[in-house]
Amino acid sequence: MKVLFVGGGGKICRETIIDLVTTTTANEVSKIIVTDFNEEAGSEVVKLLDDPRVDFKRVDVNKSDEMIELMKQCDFVLDGTTIELNAQVMSCAIRAKIHGMNLNGTTGWELDQEFKDCGKIFIPGFGMTPGTTNIMAMFACNQMDTVDTICISHGAYRPIAYSPAIRETTRFEYDPDLKSRTVFEDGEFKQVPPFGRPKMIDLPEPFGPSEEYIIPHPETITLPKSLKGKGVRLIEVRGTWPQKNMALLRALYEWGLLRNDTVKVKDIRGNPVEVGTLDTIAAHWLGSPEGRQTDLYGYCLHVEVTGTKGKRKVRHILTSSHPTSNGSIPEWAGLRAYTRSVGIPMSIGTQLIMAGRSKGTGVVAPELVFDPEEFFAELAKRGILIHERIEEEWTVA
Repeated sequence: MKVLFVGGGGKICRETIIDLVTTTTANEVSKIIVTDFNEEAGSEVVKLLDDPRVDFKRVDVNKSDEMIELMKQCDFVLDGTTIELNAQVMSCAIRAKIHGMNLNGTTGWELDQEFKDCGKIFIPGFGMTPGTTNIMAMFACNQMDTVDTICISHGAYRPIAYSPAIRETTRFEYDPDLKSRTVFEDGEFKQVPPFGRPKMIDLPEPFGPSEEYIIPHPETITLPKSLKGKGVRLIEVRGTWPQKNMALLRALYEWGLLRNDTVKVKDIRGNPVEVGTLDTIAAHWLGSPEGRQTDLYGYCLHVEVTGTKGKRKVRHILTSSHPTSNGSIPEWAGLRAYTRSVGIPMSIGTQLIMAGRSKGTGVVAPELVFDPEEFFAELAKRGILIHERIEEEWTVA
């Protein structure tokens, strides 16, 4: 198998590459090509791994012909670029007729039939959330006769802008004009404003209880289709970042700065120029220690599903945990507690697909592709554990 990483110089995608290199043999994965517009970052990954299977090529994602020719040399493409580039990568993948997946899961569903026609699979959104959360929800739903509510939550404890892609995710999720910030309720999708439907979520330690808000996430879109016939009434996805990040975003929202209105200022020569308010703030994030550091690192998931089994109403609560970020385990220290959590699922998914342990072709939602228990077992080998608690509280009349 030959694997191509687009945006492979990023801190999340390099964790996928590290896992793929350290958990496979040359017979299983013979070649890994790292591409990135940032040649320094991509070359750094190759040097870090020091493995003859890993090579770097500088490629511009927007140069379709060049990207397609490179993809044709591979069996699988993994996309670690920004949300804005995902559709471009998927378009190249279908023309190259190879398998693939990305981290974000917001685009590309219209290519479903084309991937089916060539017998390939592409999974949009396969990290911790979306991705692992989809599988956790499906695992609980598979144990129920009917499903009433699915409430997905996560705590992504990372700096507000340690990379351009993460900065764009921050801006995207709290864009005041974003129409895709929805919940699925009583058979329809209902739009929710930034900081809508607050709810206290009891995240596992060391993160603890946190007030979370509705965010735009593909689980809300895919799970109603995947669970058709189960009677699902409500699907909500919430998330939080470190509390000082959330406080900052809340203030920016309340003062209208998330609208990114333009204002006139003077450049160093005294000439008037127009700048976006949020563009200016986001540029500061990338270059400041406050934007690139935080006190607590890691990723935790909380999925609560209610429904019925036989004559009993049941509630399944699933959470995740991983080793501490305090440096006692070097590979999980600091930011890597976050980036490993997000990057490792893509490596596992790639290996399961290429081993023939996946289901379906086309553009397929994460919850439909893998056996949950097999996927959880692979996570556990890497130190990411999924915990389940089942409550049976009352009898159905």
